[in-house]
Amino acid sequence: MRHLKEDLGTHLDAAAELREDILERAPGVVSDYRARLESRLNQLGVSGVDPQRLAQEVALMADRCAIDEELSRLDSHITQMRRYLNAEGEIGKKMDFLIQEMNREANTIGSKASDAQIAQKVVDLKSEIEKLREQIQNVE
Repeated sequence: MRHLKEDLGTHLDAAAELREDILERAPGVVSDYRARLESRLNQLGVSGVDPQRLAQEVALMADRCAIDEELSRLDSHITQMRRYLNAEGEIGKKMDFLIQEMNREANTIGSKASDAQIAQKVVDLKSEIEKLREQIQNVE
């Protein structure tokens, strides 16, 4: 059982690190979007764009791709999984439920974040979650 807990801890550490990477990258998504939008407008020869309209478009995109809540819930799930690792009794079903929730958050992050770097981190995160799921099948 000790080896299993260590293995689960390793995968939780990896998931937590990927979550942190996504959290660090998220603010840059909006500024990158603004730069790409301005570049496209320049390439199309569009000039005199109302700065307020541009800001409104960027704000709408920022709202659509906001992943703060999902990252917060993912952090909470990881913390709870760590608690279960140190708990006594039957924890397998509880951990299995948390894995489902972690996967749900990862899917939502992946669908909301329109950024290649975040998308790759989400793929890696889902891989770690799947490894956790496989290991949890061995927990009572």
